[in-house]
Order: sequence, then C-alpha cells, then structure tokens
Amino acid sequence: MDEPLSLIFISTLLANNFVLAMFLGLCPFLGVSGRLNTAFPMGLATMFVMLVASLCAYGLNLLLDYFHLEFLRLISYIVVIASSVQLVEMVLKKFSPALFRALGIFLPLITTNCAILAVALFQTARDYSFAQSLVFALGAGGGFMLALVLMASLRERLQLANVPTLVQGTALSLILAGLLSLTFMGFAGMGSLE
Repeated sequence: MDEPLSLIFISTLLANNFVLAMFLGLCPFLGVSGRLNTAFPMGLATMFVMLVASLCAYGLNLLLDYFHLEFLRLISYIVVIASSVQLVEMVLKKFSPALFRALGIFLPLITTNCAILAVALFQTARDYSFAQSLVFALGAGGGFMLALVLMASLRERLQLANVPTLVQGTALSLILAGLLSLTFMGFAGMGSLE
C-alpha cells in the first residue's frame, strides 16, 4: 500500500478519529475528560501505549508471519499492550504520584482500551510499512488526545455557565460528545486521495 504518510496522519487525526468518528475508547473519553489537568496526561499516556503497541505489533506480525503463527497475533498484541500500560503505571507512580492518583482506575484500564488494540489490528490489516505504522500510531494517539482535551475544555468551560438542571451532568457530556462527533464527521472528505 503506497499511501502518503501525511495523508495517513491527517486522516487518522481528524477524519478517522478513533474516538469521535469510529467511537473507540469511549470509556476514558467520558471518564477522564472532566478536567483538563487529567485529560492531557491521559492522552499522552494513551498515545505512548499506542506508539509502543504499534511498533511492537509491526515486529510481532513479521515474526509470526515468518513462523506461520498468525493465530497468535491477537494474544501477542494484548500482551504487548498490557506490558506497555504496566510500564506507564510504574513511571507515573514513581515520578508523579499525584497524577497517578488523579487518573485512578482509568490508567490500568488503558489495557482494555479498544482503540489501542484497533491501532495494532488496523495497521496489520492494511499492510502498513514500518514508517506508515509509526505515523498511523502517532495520528491515532494525537487524535485520541485531541478528543480528550477538547472534551475536557468544553466541560470545564460549561461548569462556569448557567446550564439548565435538566441537562447537567451525564446528559450534557453526551450532548457535547455528539456535537464533537458531528464536527469531526465534517472532516470525512479529507480522507480521500481524489
């Protein structure tokens, strides 16, 4: 597949955003996006895990194809993702205990974030090269972080607004998520080569 790297990045970041266009990774999107000071680090942690998972998935895929063990692909990807999340957890616990506590249960739940597994599976299915896999992971992670930061910014801003009691809380969060999703669907025409 000879897709330009810039198209892969922009398409994955905006037009095919994992959260707002494909609806993957909604649990941390809605759970951690209450405050900007937790949304940004969570986006960075998820981006790092996506990058590591993507690069390892590329190497694992070559190895599994060589030995004709393609049936081990999914379990191998899950092991890599779990290991990456464990590494992020240990680093955060050591160097930023306050952030570690602020992220709470959502940090270990990165392991079960379907968006991370989707990065590995999509790049394998599309037969991306090493460079394409790297750019795809960066675009997906950047898009995930962008969605988290936008949602957190909107939610923080609306805490200062006079919002009717009927739509406060979860209802307002879902309305915001829907409006963000509609906005990102407007980028759909950017993802084609024509």
